[in-house]
Amino acid sequence: MKTILYLMRHGATEANLAQPARLQGRRHNPPLARLGVRQAEATRDFLAIRPIDHCYCSPLLRAVQTAAIVAAPHGLSPEPLEDLTECDIGRWEGLDWQTIRYLDAESYQRFMANPGQFGYPGGESFGDVYQRVSAALETLLEKHAGESILIVAHHVVNRTYLAGLLGLTPDQARQVTLDNCGISVVVREGQQTAINTLNAAFHLQGVAA
Repeated sequence: MKTILYLMRHGATEANLAQPARLQGRRHNPPLARLGVRQAEATRDFLAIRPIDHCYCSPLLRAVQTAAIVAAPHGLSPEPLEDLTECDIGRWEGLDWQTIRYLDAESYQRFMANPGQFGYPGGESFGDVYQRVSAALETLLEKHAGESILIVAHHVVNRTYLAGLLGLTPDQARQVTLDNCGISVVVREGQQTAINTLNAAFHLQGVAA
């Protein structure tokens, strides 16, 4: 019995597109930028011919909007799940990495050395996120065995889970980089769960032009 999980990062927001990009967690709840909508529409068209039986998403607006667009051809209404919410990034919400490194150098160095343990000041660590997300996705894989599931979530949510499947620890999860509306395909057959495709983004070529 084969279960397929399409794991997506949401489309771009203005914070993602800023130069330099600004960190966004869960305290601010911005909508998709116009480019993010186009990314979601391109992903919708790419996945339209593939069978998808269920759709779940983070309850944050950027994920809900993306999921609604992508799931529309399948006649699905995305179901928000709290455990798929983006990492709580605490006092770094809305800042860029250069500012963080300047204003909060000690915490920045700890995070960069081991985000799995130290994480975001006043928020979660990558280890915290991995624990809740891996449990939630395991529940969905068991609940919908033999079916295809679309999940729309966030960068830290997705990269910590995928890192675990790659044999990486949460402190190594920053090695996994995912594009807005990039698709990773996870396949479960029997007791084996593996990544079939990591961050497919060729369907987005030309979208930003």
